[in-house]
Amino acid sequence: MVGFRGHAVSADLKALVHEYGVGSVILFARNVEGPEQLAELVREVQCVAREAGHDSPLLLAVDQEGGRVARLRPPWTHWPALREVGRTGSEDLARRMGEGLALELRACGILCDLAPVVDVDTNPRNPVIQDRSFGDDPDLVGRLGAAMARGLQDAGVAACAKHFPGHGDTDVDSHEDLPAVDHGRSRLEDVELRPFRAAVQAGVAAVMTAHVVCRELDERLPATLSRAVLRGVLRGELGFDGVVISDDMDMKAISRYWRPGAAAVLAAGAGCDLIAICADTDAQVEAVEAVIRALESSELPRKEAEDSERRVRLMKERWLLPYRDPDPGAARAAAGAVEGVAVAREIADRAGAAWVGS
Repeated sequence: MVGFRGHAVSADLKALVHEYGVGSVILFARNVEGPEQLAELVREVQCVAREAGHDSPLLLAVDQEGGRVARLRPPWTHWPALREVGRTGSEDLARRMGEGLALELRACGILCDLAPVVDVDTNPRNPVIQDRSFGDDPDLVGRLGAAMARGLQDAGVAACAKHFPGHGDTDVDSHEDLPAVDHGRSRLEDVELRPFRAAVQAGVAAVMTAHVVCRELDERLPATLSRAVLRGVLRGELGFDGVVISDDMDMKAISRYWRPGAAAVLAAGAGCDLIAICADTDAQVEAVEAVIRALESSELPRKEAEDSERRVRLMKERWLLPYRDPDPGAARAAAGAVEGVAVAREIADRAGAAWVGS
């Protein structure tokens, strides 16, 4: 899963799709100018895949959580932070927010939302989660996270619970360095893992990994690179058979300690089906080539690679097919639609927060 810069398809993205068969793209605010432009960009990206002879559309994803992590800004709905949803305690509002998010994204041709965050915010010194979390109660986070995932998916957009196995009780931002969690297994079960179990039971399509060392599960490797965490706990114990997506491998928690190629091979071996490299083109190429070499040498088992391919293919079949290019007029009409704004206002009112939308 690769990112690129600019409001139009870049030459680097074309090369990655044509020459390396890259099949998934992540979009950021740097790619977004407005509804019509975004719909046209998505059409252009899918046209590149068709020209390259791909047998399925590209999976396009975005971090549209609400609050401060929102790549689509006004005229799209100003969605509240998940902390405000948590203060309402309402599964119905969480579900309706998921539906509203999905309607805006789907109209632009984006069919995977890298949300909801189901980290439990138990550490007041946490520099990265904070109001991105529904709160500090794992049962509340699990209930509302599952409800939001159902809302997204019932409205036709794949949801992604993140960041497994939990980034809530860290005091280091994984964008800047490698955090660690030292809790025992009983605490992990009661707090960190509980919301992910709820999301898996709700049928969430994808789970995103955390670049966090959870020493009780793996003393050395962050979850993104750990077979014990991904294949052992997430697949084996939680029974998740959807798509596992890595957090951005450009983040310093990974890039400071591993070369892109080595990190990508470790992530694939650990159980990541999609390896996200969001900005660095050289890192993207190095990672793809390293995974190809590892498959050719059998360092990565062919059967595991085929299982990953199956999971991604099934996800595309469920959420992307039959595929239709987005209509710019429909994208404009869906942005900031009355129904979504009403849900966002109700969340703010019930949370006792000031409405800051237009």
